[in-house]
Amino acid sequence: MRSNPNRQNPDFLCKFHNDHGHKTTDYRLLQGKVEHLLKQGYLTELFSENGKQAYMKNRQEPPKPPSPKRTVNGISGGGEINGVTYTTTKKVSKITVTHGKRVQRVLEEESITCDDADADGVLTPHNDALVISLLLHDTNVKRVLIDPGSFVNTIRLRVVNEIQAKDKLIPKAHTLSGFDNSSAVTKGEIIITTFAEGVVKDTKFQVVEMDMAYNMILGRPWIHEMDAVPSTLHQVIKFPSQWGIRQIRGDQQTSRSINSIADSSAKNEEK
Repeated sequence: MRSNPNRQNPDFLCKFHNDHGHKTTDYRLLQGKVEHLLKQGYLTELFSENGKQAYMKNRQEPPKPPSPKRTVNGISGGGEINGVTYTTTKKVSKITVTHGKRVQRVLEEESITCDDADADGVLTPHNDALVISLLLHDTNVKRVLIDPGSFVNTIRLRVVNEIQAKDKLIPKAHTLSGFDNSSAVTKGEIIITTFAEGVVKDTKFQVVEMDMAYNMILGRPWIHEMDAVPSTLHQVIKFPSQWGIRQIRGDQQTSRSINSIADSSAKNEEK
């Protein structure tokens, strides 16, 4: 609409804009595509502050993720942290997190809190890792480790094949090092869409071909991009959204079964 009027096609009339240059049907099609993307959580960064507030008021529930076509169970065979400040009370079982300005604009200074109520149903005492299930592209992937100690997101090559996304793999080898100085060379990088309680992120993964207990490891890049706060103690990860604080519960039984297998393997090696 802001283009040079002399270059607009006079044969095309948009009745909505009451101007020449494009057809009304083309505008309606574009409007429908934009509305579809907004429902999926895209394009909101293009809103003004007033537009974001109006949009949030009109959105009571997050968009429904696509129905998973398949499920991947077990398969055997750094940047700025968004101004997150952590405040812990004397009682260990309660954690309060206050976010920086970028998130406060969305949450209106709402805080993320983990307390005793979040631990209902959690088997205690425990030392279990936080393992969740997550919708990846069109596949429900189980055995996903939330690991704030990892500086990359990692996915197994066999999982990439299972979700039929190998055509998106970009061959780019990187060397990943462990805390024991062991190393592994990646098969490449891949960007896959993750759906977490209405929050949609195009997430970069390093693809590895190796035996490990988890199908995926979500490290600091995903955690920080989500402005998420994981608590292994409460077996939950919480994150802000335009619908308020959302959460994903951990699968403690799966975490324990993985640890049990790892302990058995370690004992066998010692023998």
